[in-house]
Amino acid sequence: MVIALTVILKKKMGISVSRQDFRPRREATGQIVRIGLPIALQDGLIQVAFIIITIIANRRGLSDAAAVGIVEKIISFLFLVPSSMLSAVSALGAQNIGAGKPERAVRTLYYSIGITVGFGVIISIIIQFVAAPVVGLFTADAAVVVLGTQYIRGYIWDCIFAGIHFSFSGYFCAIGRSELSFIHNITAIVLVRVPGVYLTSKLFPDTLFPMGLATVAGSLTSVVICLIAFHILKRQKKVA
Repeated sequence: MVIALTVILKKKMGISVSRQDFRPRREATGQIVRIGLPIALQDGLIQVAFIIITIIANRRGLSDAAAVGIVEKIISFLFLVPSSMLSAVSALGAQNIGAGKPERAVRTLYYSIGITVGFGVIISIIIQFVAAPVVGLFTADAAVVVLGTQYIRGYIWDCIFAGIHFSFSGYFCAIGRSELSFIHNITAIVLVRVPGVYLTSKLFPDTLFPMGLATVAGSLTSVVICLIAFHILKRQKKVA
């Protein structure tokens, strides 16, 4: 921040900075809280959901718990591309909306979805063939490798749908409707993701594949809600 201010002041970039600019303004602070609070709550509840899923896996035994833990680490790495689109769409979309170009914000959303879906499809197909060697990098336990392979082969498809709803979340934040991102995430977690993982863990005690698919079902639910919300906003002429 200090370096940025120094450059702005020395380079005379046409941006004036005074003490008044550092004083909190009720209107601006209110807007920041209105947009930021739903995202903060959403991120916190998502972490709680992952903890619950971990608890469910732990109750299945040591091998299952180890397999789920390994796969979660792999997935978190692969999700760097889809999750980065939330920030990218939010920033680029907000810039275009501020410039009076809402149609560009929508195109940014479409491009982001195209990139994430393409990435998700490619990675999902590759993982189907290399799941065992990838999981085997983290453990030599044959039972854990088998269970981890089952889990990641189901879970990996989440890369496709997560990329879509991450992109929509970024767009909703860009237009100042971050509560929509909160709603679709929490709805999917409470109604589909956590209950689905719990039920599949009970109904399929010998495999983790259905548990992986339950997570995908949660993201698919988010995508459906996002599409409905986007369609409603479009009918209300709030998107280009």
